[in-house]
Amino acid sequence: MTARAPAPPPAPAWPGDVVADIVADVVAITRRGSIVYGRNRFHAPWGIGFPAGAMASVHVVTAGACWLIPDGGEPIHLTRADVVLVPSGLAHALVDRPGRPVRPVEELIGGPLGQATPTDLVIDGDGPLTGLLCGAFLLDSSPRHPITAVLPPIVHIAAGHARGTGLPAALDLLSAEVERSGPGAAAVVASLLDLLFVYILRAWIAEQHKECPGWVAALYDPAVGGALALIHRDPANPWTVPSLARAVRVPRATFSRRFTTLTGQAPMAYVTSWRMTVASRLLREEQAPLREVARRVGYDSEFAFARAFKRTVGHSPGQYRTSAKANQVRPETGHQPAPSPIHASGASTGQQ
Repeated sequence: MTARAPAPPPAPAWPGDVVADIVADVVAITRRGSIVYGRNRFHAPWGIGFPAGAMASVHVVTAGACWLIPDGGEPIHLTRADVVLVPSGLAHALVDRPGRPVRPVEELIGGPLGQATPTDLVIDGDGPLTGLLCGAFLLDSSPRHPITAVLPPIVHIAAGHARGTGLPAALDLLSAEVERSGPGAAAVVASLLDLLFVYILRAWIAEQHKECPGWVAALYDPAVGGALALIHRDPANPWTVPSLARAVRVPRATFSRRFTTLTGQAPMAYVTSWRMTVASRLLREEQAPLREVARRVGYDSEFAFARAFKRTVGHSPGQYRTSAKANQVRPETGHQPAPSPIHASGASTGQQ
């Protein structure tokens, strides 16, 4: 691989920018599509079950209150303006109260979640009203970024904890946009869902970073976070441990030790991993030839790139691209007529 001259060492990055940039990068490479499948108004009694799968579910309480029941976990009480992310595809249920029988969501919306279109779902009953906006981020099958491994099975952002994070503004925009049915509305909603994903993760990280070791702490470490930002901003740069250490103004040995301790990877191992992650996204989303993809992640040799990609991802670049295209989710960007509400009765076996 032919090296090009490294860029001059910049000033260390500000931690807040590091968190925003890296979280946005992780969201971009983790999901392969975004969908809103439910704008819901439920009157008790009701209960809906969500299956396990390759998607990260998000639920926003727009009115009233309810309970989230994770598979194998304790019930979580949700109130108006609370946001819940289920990042790993864990099976779960939403109910008006614990113990309520549930109906599969696919039964209510008439098909698989991954193929759902925005639906106004109404469950009639005599009890209190709960409003919910439900969606999902369809997850890519390639290796996950290590920051996703530190997330809990359920990320719950209570309304009071979201203030000052930008999350309330993102929710307002998303709620307003899903009510529209004009040209391009679906594409705008997909983009806002991605933005919501970023804000949820940022809010959780900001709340946890002082207590959570590893990757979360790495984002806020001036040296390690600064190096991560540099790697993410320019993966094609011929980074070395000495050049990264100089850029963040830390002795080489100290930098290498701190980076490995916090992230669990040696600096150059992470450089290679991130390059292959970026390459995976380029192969999924663009038609650029392999030599161009290789160049954009720092390889002058297509052969060297293909060998590194297969070693990291498990497939050749060509095989990966073919598989990714076969499974690609393309959001509908044309005009979508407003759906007619779907009405359903309450809990399938009545009140308990």
